[in-house]
Amino acid sequence: MNDLHHAARRCLEASDPADKLRLTHETWQALQAGELRPDHAAPPPVPMGPPGRPARPRLVEARQVPQRGLGTPAGRAALVHAIAHIEFNAINLAWDAVYRFRGFPEDYYRDWASCAHDEARHFAMLQDRLAELGHAYGDFDAHNGLWEMAEKTAHSDLARMALVPRVLEARGLDVTPGMIERLRGVGDVRTVAILEVILREEVAHVAAGTRWFRWCCERDGLEPRATFVGLLRDYMGGGLRGPFNHPARQEAGFDPEEMRQLVALAG
Repeated sequence: MNDLHHAARRCLEASDPADKLRLTHETWQALQAGELRPDHAAPPPVPMGPPGRPARPRLVEARQVPQRGLGTPAGRAALVHAIAHIEFNAINLAWDAVYRFRGFPEDYYRDWASCAHDEARHFAMLQDRLAELGHAYGDFDAHNGLWEMAEKTAHSDLARMALVPRVLEARGLDVTPGMIERLRGVGDVRTVAILEVILREEVAHVAAGTRWFRWCCERDGLEPRATFVGLLRDYMGGGLRGPFNHPARQEAGFDPEEMRQLVALAG
């Protein structure tokens, strides 16, 4: 089987984290080697369902996830766990973008397979850090906000490219520098080093969302800035939280006018 869509679905459905990481790396390597490519005759994607995931962590409402200070190892472990959960979801999001949306240039599929490969590395680094802190993935409750947005946008590649990478994942560009500063303040240089890698590589992932959102706009004859704001209002009530990491977002493709619009929406 040399169909990339089929391989992406296997990665998406794997429930054991070790299996998901292994399949992700194998699929990326096969794509790089020319052994996989999107098959235009492949069966259409199945309706959106939950991705493969382990029985734990327990999924709760975002407001029910406990907030812990970073002054204790348990508090730092809770933060690392929360970020690991985001990265685990991001693996699934990248593979769903490969599996669900058809008819794109091959560079689209390469971009999101590369993102999945990066997110798997990030998850593995965080999993190792959790072990150093005496914990494992699943030890803390987590929320499902990223995947819930994937479900809401399953019908629209335009909305998916706008709202998952350019809103939810881009939020990581905004908040990670503050996390790094706080962790550095309590002497956790090991976690800081991991977050610095993640922050640097996530810029490219948000940039991929920008690139393919604009490609969808051009395909559909839409003006990107107005379309983005319209999607924010339709799906999120226009609500955004600031402040924003302007240099990182601009590196990820947000232009100055878009940044002005985001600041205005955030009030």
